[in-house]
Amino acid sequence: MDNVTPLGGDVYEIDTRMAGYSGVTAGYLILGDRPCLVETGTSTSAPVVRDALTSLGVGPEDLATVVVTHIHLDHAGGVGDIAGYYPSAEIVVHEKGARHLADPSRLMASARMVWGDKLDSLFGSLAPTDAARIRALGDTGSVDLGGGRELASHYSPGHAKHHVGLLDSATGDLYVGDAAGVYLPETGDLRPATPPPDFDLQTALDSVALFGALGPQRLLFSHYGPVADVATTLERSADELRVWVDLTRQAHSEGMDLDHAVAMVREKTRERYSAMASENEETAERFELLSGAPSNVSGIMHWLDRTKARNP
Repeated sequence: MDNVTPLGGDVYEIDTRMAGYSGVTAGYLILGDRPCLVETGTSTSAPVVRDALTSLGVGPEDLATVVVTHIHLDHAGGVGDIAGYYPSAEIVVHEKGARHLADPSRLMASARMVWGDKLDSLFGSLAPTDAARIRALGDTGSVDLGGGRELASHYSPGHAKHHVGLLDSATGDLYVGDAAGVYLPETGDLRPATPPPDFDLQTALDSVALFGALGPQRLLFSHYGPVADVATTLERSADELRVWVDLTRQAHSEGMDLDHAVAMVREKTRERYSAMASENEETAERFELLSGAPSNVSGIMHWLDRTKARNP
């Protein structure tokens, strides 16, 4: 299939075709003794992911595990549908996200407030998963891939309080979710993902530092794809966080409202990203969809307000 890319080590990247786009959200199949899907993509992507797994020889009873790095709908919106397609699969998520997979009503209501009418076309609706099939991870944990191979889970809550990174013991691949930002392979751009309500700068930097300390051989971004230059990429990830926070802090201290702060940060960061050049209009559109300036600035503003409230 044209949306499946072998990455070596029995790992396959699956373009979930989120909202009909290519290169927006990736799921990954680890095709070992106990096949494991990392990230489901959205609910509307679930049939695309199922067809990809079928093309790789994974039938309804073959998938052992589904793991999500966190429960945002572009990563985990398809969990309920995928659980239905693969009735033997265990669903693995951090303990702070588990109840939302069993009962998605609050998550969907908050997503509707953020996205409005765009919610249905971008993400669809997260279907509930039987709580008995969900395994909740603590701050560390592991997923058995068979044959002595495992995914080690490491709590990394800078992006969201229910976020984990996943390290493959056989390949050294680290599935970074959104905690290292959003990467565009076409341009090599890397931009932070700092949405409300959970963003915290020090926690985010600590998560990036943890990823480096794990010594991965390769980073597998959910947005989007594999990156082999681990140290440079994680350093860039931390730099981008600091740049966006510094600019938003400046706007915040000048009393700007969100719209004006977003406009200022957009202008001052534009030259950092090749994707934002006028000739890359389609790529820029994807960047804004995944790591939109309004979402990023809003998340940082929310954090600054919390920090100010704690330290008046």
